Amino acid sequence: MTITPPALSVFESLESEVRSYCRGWPAVFDRAQGARLTDEDGHSYLDFFAGAGSLNYGHNNPVLKRALIDYIERDGITHGLDMATTAKRAFLETFENVILRPRDLPYKVMFPGPTGTNAVEAALKLARKVKGRESVVSFTNAFHGMSLGSLAVTGNAFKRAGAGIPLVHGTPMPFDNYFDGTVPDFLWFERLLEDQGSGLNKPAAVIVETVQGEGGINVARAEWLRALQDLCHRQDMLLIVDDIQMGCGRTGGFFSFEEAGIVPDIVTLSKSISGYGLPMSLCLFKGELDIWEPGEHNGTFRGNNPAFVTAAATLDAYWADGQMEKQTLARGEQVEQTLLAICAEEATAQFRGRGLVWGLEFTDPARASAVCARAFELGLLLETSGPQSEVVKLLPPLTITPDELDEGLRTLARCVRETA
Repeated sequence: MTITPPALSVFESLESEVRSYCRGWPAVFDRAQGARLTDEDGHSYLDFFAGAGSLNYGHNNPVLKRALIDYIERDGITHGLDMATTAKRAFLETFENVILRPRDLPYKVMFPGPTGTNAVEAALKLARKVKGRESVVSFTNAFHGMSLGSLAVTGNAFKRAGAGIPLVHGTPMPFDNYFDGTVPDFLWFERLLEDQGSGLNKPAAVIVETVQGEGGINVARAEWLRALQDLCHRQDMLLIVDDIQMGCGRTGGFFSFEEAGIVPDIVTLSKSISGYGLPMSLCLFKGELDIWEPGEHNGTFRGNNPAFVTAAATLDAYWADGQMEKQTLARGEQVEQTLLAICAEEATAQFRGRGLVWGLEFTDPARASAVCARAFELGLLLETSGPQSEVVKLLPPLTITPDELDEGLRTLARCVRETA
């Protein structure tokens, strides 16, 4: 008798081997609401991943869902390229009135395409066009996207190797505290800029994350960011802040650079700018930098009007009164207290973070993966970050309740104990 093996699932038989998150979370998810997902077998999972930061306001947020359904039901424009639409106008007016004007930010708004890497590519192109130079400086452990220009300013060796060609015109410099405080800030960078024999081509721009999410939750100090802005001004370089994961309130303020009191020349936003997980990105820049020719940079899906609808609804619901920032900082204190207690018991761990993005780093990189695996078994979704996946990354929705946050943190503490 011949035994026929069971058929592989369609995910294994048809989908590419490039898939990754599903390997750590072997479930078929079916529904989601707020901070919880449910798989097709009815198991519930508390979400400390939030779509890699794309779901700051939770899954199927009812306020945003209502706005989206109403728009679809009235046959609102879905695909608009860069045509003028009522949905785009409503978003731009709301973004200006709720976000830009109260912060006195002098930015023009560009819709470069639906993803974060689209925004980074646009920022790099614009900086090079404005300055007439090719080189861009990035930082150790940076992550800016998976397309070729973005990869050239990304630090991770594994991701860079996927390009298959040399990645050029990007130069890495040490991120804040890269030398554990033993080297003065920007000593190497400024020496290379001033030395005619250094071999460093004059950069058009510097691109930086205020908190390196994929790089291991590395938090730049406010004084470091201010010194970087000053260096860029003195050396005639543009400052680009990649706020794709840390913007839209993740660190407290709407922009992660607000705390430092800086005003970058160019800012990239994506992930939670639509509020609902719909693809959308922005490239913001000072008005004098807007030297694009019509059509010089474009993209078929840069006019995702349903995303404009939910984005405007998000700003009205969560950013018009200043309460979102206060709530996020309060939830962050709740996380910090738990991580303090965990690290007091676990000598091989240390933590860092801001707002509602935190990392728990282990001396043994395998430990972080073990913690995340055990968390999944207990119904908590966590991912790792860092060059060796040595950091457990906490990225819950900003709208998570204190009880849900406490539940997830108790589960995390249990996972740390059980994997010791």
